[in-house]
Amino acid sequence: MTVRETILNTAKKTILSESESVANLINFIDDDFAKAVELIYNCKGRLIVTGIGKSAIIATKMVATFNSTGTPSMFLHAAEAIHGDLGMVQPGDVIICISKSGNSPEIKVLVPLLKRFGNTLIGMTANQNSFLGKESDCVLNAHVDTESCPNNLAPTNSTTAQLVLGDALAVCLMEIRNFGSEDFAKYHPGGALGKKLLLRVVDMLDQTHRPQVTPDSDIRHVIMEISEKRLGVTAVVENNHVVGIITDGDIRRMLENRDSFGDLTAKDIMTKNPKTVQLSDMVVDAFNTMENHSITQMIVIDSNQYKGVLHIHDILKEGII
Repeated sequence: MTVRETILNTAKKTILSESESVANLINFIDDDFAKAVELIYNCKGRLIVTGIGKSAIIATKMVATFNSTGTPSMFLHAAEAIHGDLGMVQPGDVIICISKSGNSPEIKVLVPLLKRFGNTLIGMTANQNSFLGKESDCVLNAHVDTESCPNNLAPTNSTTAQLVLGDALAVCLMEIRNFGSEDFAKYHPGGALGKKLLLRVVDMLDQTHRPQVTPDSDIRHVIMEISEKRLGVTAVVENNHVVGIITDGDIRRMLENRDSFGDLTAKDIMTKNPKTVQLSDMVVDAFNTMENHSITQMIVIDSNQYKGVLHIHDILKEGII
């Protein structure tokens, strides 16, 4: 077998081994798991997630997932906890303690201290008969038969199992809370989903550069306005009400179809009743309208008053779509 064949074979074996360990977790989803979800849901304080070694790294990811899905959480390193960081634990907090063996020295020191404080303790371990398993109020069984490591030593399958159990907890809590996409967006305002669900037209419209002409404006004025404002369009406005729209495409078609245009005005070439969007509308809705009608700009109004032009390029630059 060549080196490359060995690499590919080992990678496939690792993925298969870990996937089997994860699939086997279904057999360990029991009343203790349901109890853990209920304890976290009814918690009056915060959720504290702690661990040591690789389990501590998994704990930090779990905390990030919980926080982003509506469960206020904090990470507590098991080793640092016994050197002062226990001060972050407050009455009413629920604690998830992660340890594959459940018998590490740090866990044996930390768990009695947590119990002394009177906090609810949820253990996540591969050994239910361990010190952590016996001392916990409920136990999440993260048992795996073996690690993918050829020496059966490096945490691989076991940390993946911990991660998946953490995700299962988070998703169950989302279901109970009816945590929807709008809620998710509130915690991710800088991401694409957050912008998609939260950003309104007023948030991104430049109202200082509003291309506009009157119905009686001559064509030269119309061309200059479109060119100066650089949006490829101008609104035709009368008494601050939009009566039409002229695009650079309209200008090109006019030039192609006429030898002279000195006698034309804006109202002669404008498109009446253009598509409009309200200042308060969602940007994503404006984008969908543009796509559905194969247009790249929309007139923005507020109480029928002209406010500006929204261009599809501005939406795309925001990374919403």
